[in-house]
Amino acid sequence: MKEDLHDYLVKAREAVLWKVDGVSGYDVRRPLTPTGTNLLGLVKHLTSVEVVYFGVAFDRMPAEPPPWVGVEGEHNADKWAAAEESREYVVDTYRQACLHSDATIGALELNAPAFVAWWPEEHRRTTLHRVLVHVIAECHRHAGHADVVRELVDGEVGEQRRDDFMPPVDRAWWAEYVNRLECVAKEADQG
Repeated sequence: MKEDLHDYLVKAREAVLWKVDGVSGYDVRRPLTPTGTNLLGLVKHLTSVEVVYFGVAFDRMPAEPPPWVGVEGEHNADKWAAAEESREYVVDTYRQACLHSDATIGALELNAPAFVAWWPEEHRRTTLHRVLVHVIAECHRHAGHADVVRELVDGEVGEQRRDDFMPPVDRAWWAEYVNRLECVAKEADQG
């Protein structure tokens, strides 16, 4: 069971990472939602998630945690990359955090105790199983954000680089499909 859960986490990580590949330095950073969601910021945030859930919660901090983890400061500091934080740096830092998380997952049993201080009091004492499920859900949620943001950047879609899981249709088909959805939305709104 632990191996299956870990596999789902690895797949979500891979999906997020390929979404930051192949876009310009501007496009990987630019905010595309009213709350500033951007591709590199999603990777940076997921780095924090890996470190706090598989490091802090198990008292197994990496030797060199990312500088933005555990630092009091600006709200959302882990949701965007400063100009001097290269894509390579952010991605490498994420990969290192994932390797540390993988070591924690590998070393512990699913029932190993964890303490998540930022959860509600009644849920703070938990297990690797619960933390793993939580991080899988969070990583997949942000992979979905990355899907949408990447599509807005350059039209690139799909769950995986090798197989996009999209129907084999052309741009004209998609344009007609989107137009049909727009018409249905207007019709439904009018009652």
